[in-house]
Amino acid sequence: MAKRLIIAEKPSVAADIARAVGGFTRQGEHFESKEYVLCSAVGHLLELRAPEEHDPRSGRWTFKHLPVIPPKFELGPIDDKAGSRLNLLLRLIKRKDVAGIVNACDAGREGELIFRYIVQYSKTPKPIERLWLQSMTPAAIRDGFSKLRPDKELLSLADAARSRSEADWLVGINGTRTMTAFNNRLSEGGFYKTTVGRVQTPTLAILVEREERIRAFQPRDYWEVHARFAAPAGEYTGRWFDPNFKKIGRAHV
Repeated sequence: MAKRLIIAEKPSVAADIARAVGGFTRQGEHFESKEYVLCSAVGHLLELRAPEEHDPRSGRWTFKHLPVIPPKFELGPIDDKAGSRLNLLLRLIKRKDVAGIVNACDAGREGELIFRYIVQYSKTPKPIERLWLQSMTPAAIRDGFSKLRPDKELLSLADAARSRSEADWLVGINGTRTMTAFNNRLSEGGFYKTTVGRVQTPTLAILVEREERIRAFQPRDYWEVHARFAAPAGEYTGRWFDPNFKKIGRAHV
């Protein structure tokens, strides 16, 4: 009997799906039922290969060898642990009794990328369906399986995920090597790696700006008006405040 392979993003999600759908038994690192084979990634298993794997000259961090633009983006396992889980998924994908694949990775670009890279690396022509979940309750999971979406509906999301990944690679590799080459040229020796990235660089800029504001802070004296008031229940201390005060502009440290 032909089965479909369900690929979840994390082992915990695979276990939730097995409990919600029912009929599964554990077979080592994966689950199996009469209709499905169920396994998971452990987050990202594959990454875009480093430039020097395309061309040894690309490993030289000099202006002469920039920009680095590969003839095509190739994938490789992130590490040995990822490689072990990837090999398991590849074996399951290639099983003769597996006629189709269900993408059960998280509903979003990152989950889509994890799944698409696995399928791309496997080079499988088997048809794909999408389990789209916004909730991990058993009822939501069962409802999702009753409404599996055709793969063509998610191709634009797959394109967006892949484009962002490749853009990150281009910006990170070329930006890091450009800044490193620049700093090394100014130095008297040594290797001064200067990393650049789409997320890292603006995040560091926020931290630097905050630190500069802290260092530039000029303390000023201020006074508070306190008084003691009498009431039938006894005395109490009150602090005066201006009820019409409104904070203007950004708060300073």
